[in-house]
Amino acid sequence: MVTKTLKIEGMTCAACVKAVERICKKLNGVEKASVNIATEKLTITFDESNISLEVIKSAIDKGGYKANDENIKKEFKIEGMTCAACAKAVERICRKLDGVEEASVNIATEKLTITFNPSVTRVSDIKNAINKGGYKALNIDDANSSNNSDKKFDEMKGLWRRFIISLIFTIPLLYVSMGHMIGLPIPTFLNPSYNALNFALAQLILTIPVVYEGRNFFKIGFKALITKNPNMDSLISIGALAAVFYGIFALIQISKGNNHYTHELYFESAATILTLITLGKYLESITKGKTSEAIKKLMNLAPKMATVIKDDKEILIQLDEVMTNDILVVKPGEKLPVDGVIIEGETSIDESMLTGESMPVDKSIGSNVIGASINKNGYIKYKATKVGNDTALAQIIKLVEDAQGSKAPIAKLADIISGYFVPIVISLAIISSLAWYISGKDVVFSLTIFISVLVIACPCALGLATPTAIMVGTGKGAENGVLIKSGEALETTHKINTIIFDKTGTITEGKPKVTDIITISGDKETILSMAASCEKASEHPLGEAIVNYAKDNNIDFKPVEYFKSISGKGIEAFIENKKIFIGNSRLMIENNIHMKDGDVIGENLSKEGKTPMFMSVDGQLSCIIAVADTVKLSSSKAIDVLHSMGISVIMITGDNYNTAKAIANQVNIDNVIAEVLPENKAEEVKKLQQKGKVVAMVGDGINDAPALAASDIGIAIGSGTDIAIESADIVLMRSDLMDVPTAINLSKKTILNIKENLFWAFGYNSLGIPVAMGIWYAFGGKLLNPMIAALAMSFSSVSVLLNALRLKGFKAFKY
Repeated sequence: MVTKTLKIEGMTCAACVKAVERICKKLNGVEKASVNIATEKLTITFDESNISLEVIKSAIDKGGYKANDENIKKEFKIEGMTCAACAKAVERICRKLDGVEEASVNIATEKLTITFNPSVTRVSDIKNAINKGGYKALNIDDANSSNNSDKKFDEMKGLWRRFIISLIFTIPLLYVSMGHMIGLPIPTFLNPSYNALNFALAQLILTIPVVYEGRNFFKIGFKALITKNPNMDSLISIGALAAVFYGIFALIQISKGNNHYTHELYFESAATILTLITLGKYLESITKGKTSEAIKKLMNLAPKMATVIKDDKEILIQLDEVMTNDILVVKPGEKLPVDGVIIEGETSIDESMLTGESMPVDKSIGSNVIGASINKNGYIKYKATKVGNDTALAQIIKLVEDAQGSKAPIAKLADIISGYFVPIVISLAIISSLAWYISGKDVVFSLTIFISVLVIACPCALGLATPTAIMVGTGKGAENGVLIKSGEALETTHKINTIIFDKTGTITEGKPKVTDIITISGDKETILSMAASCEKASEHPLGEAIVNYAKDNNIDFKPVEYFKSISGKGIEAFIENKKIFIGNSRLMIENNIHMKDGDVIGENLSKEGKTPMFMSVDGQLSCIIAVADTVKLSSSKAIDVLHSMGISVIMITGDNYNTAKAIANQVNIDNVIAEVLPENKAEEVKKLQQKGKVVAMVGDGINDAPALAASDIGIAIGSGTDIAIESADIVLMRSDLMDVPTAINLSKKTILNIKENLFWAFGYNSLGIPVAMGIWYAFGGKLLNPMIAALAMSFSSVSVLLNALRLKGFKAFKY
């Protein structure tokens, strides 16, 4: 039997749902068919040996509906992109294909994320379309192979080599072409006053190697022009070649005796433009590499080898050979290869590289351990429970990669502009140069305008503004144990003005602890010994708190002669022939135990959010033990920081109001919503949203999942359940609430960084292009030299990347 999901078109109501299910269930070989009207999806289980998926689709089509395979999402690594215009071109190519729902390219990571219907469009169709457009699409696995990581390094080395060779020829070219203008000595055979043709030929000879080294600009740029997807390289190619061809024209005129053309050679501009742009590309590749350092650090955390026990022998194997249920051995100082559960030994483990938690965590038999953490001081054996892509480290890497590859809504404006940018720039270059020529300026002046406009324009800065900041921001979050799942979540988080905290396990530890012991009669240690001994036989969490307290304080346990659990009230037991009751006040009253001042004490403890447990020995009230779910050490400080950020804080819980209010008072919470059923938590979130609040929900349990999903931003505590983590937008690897303000502050810093980048990119182009068009010159200023324009263009991209890298200095809030 196989189970498939199909997208059903044409359904309008519940009757349609029943009709589709009925059609499917009539088919021989179909075991189950279930339609969800909200998602318009059919989940069908059938025997492939009896019926094919095509027959099922055909039957649904005949019934008046349309069945399609469910869309799938896939990632590709795209080679050949040089700027934001290239990214836009790849998106445009993909969106033209039938069956493609969405295509998004991240220029910083060079990844395409595409959602498509596999029954309409195949992966090969997508790759072929991209390849025809002048780019190359690789499967992520192929792109991540060691050969391809080496390829990236080789590309960087190649850019540096190209720059050095270009520089070697450009420096003498500048000397020959411009040295005589500033009084530098120049040989007679190269002096334009005596040997104009030699002067021109020398410049051409020095320019040819630079043009050859920059041939990739021309290959990519003109290919993009031919496919009607012009990019940054197209601008550079047109500008540089215009200068070269005009220089050749001038050289021909000089050979005919028109020596005044020595003032109209443009070879040095072409060579300098190509050299400076190559330097810019090299610097860009270095800074781009630094933006993804977080991923590289995470990938390098896991050890390459693992020691497993096979046939009672310790064997060293490759990490990817480790299987679930293998028994692994880890010695002091070694890294744990995969996730698992300790079956032998005790130790403390440093999990800081994954959780940000600075203190080592004590571990013993039964404790869960995380792959890539460091075993500090004990010899342990543990059973592998998660390997490969299922480990916590692999999941973290996947989360961070997904976030870095995603686009924030703020990026849409830059994307739209980048798509139209290059054609507009080419048009402006042509219009402005023609306008100056028509107004009476010579060809050289008009050509200067044409080349300057083409070269100064920079869609790269626009395209890099958002993804680089998101990459550094999400990477920095991961370093501090804050996993942000998407660019959209990162952007929305800075708008939060209301936070709802779940109580149990979020604000509190989630484990009850003994807070007060009030003895009425008898010796305190003897009474505690009896209470703990009785409760040891109980499985109630409140009883467990008393047992743990006794263990922590080295109190001896006594043998229990008789034990009985009384549901909803407490326990009855005999120790050393003494009859003992431990439980609530009802248990005491029913067994005629005189409460003395116990009622008043119990009521006061309840007002403090504690649960009083009364203990009697042989009919006399002996002791009141208060148990409470204690507040985490970081909770109060975190809530104070949130208040200082102007954020309203609310606590939600299923507990009674008095207990909830007592906890809220301890941590200065503004408002309490108590006695809320799990399924109603999401409703409380929606009520706040209807009042115009941007709401974040912080929780750790299964019952928090609907509220996490309903909120604008769901924040899950990493120690919580898988369902809560799956429903959330942000995952806090530590159970430290100080990471909540850290996540919000990181979002604010990242969005500010993006705005700075966009301001610089828009501002640069808004000022640079008009200056290049000669507007400043028209008002008495100087004409922009194309070489200066090339330097400015390279600087604009690098400056955006450097600004994004400032986020690496972000500091998390610490308790």
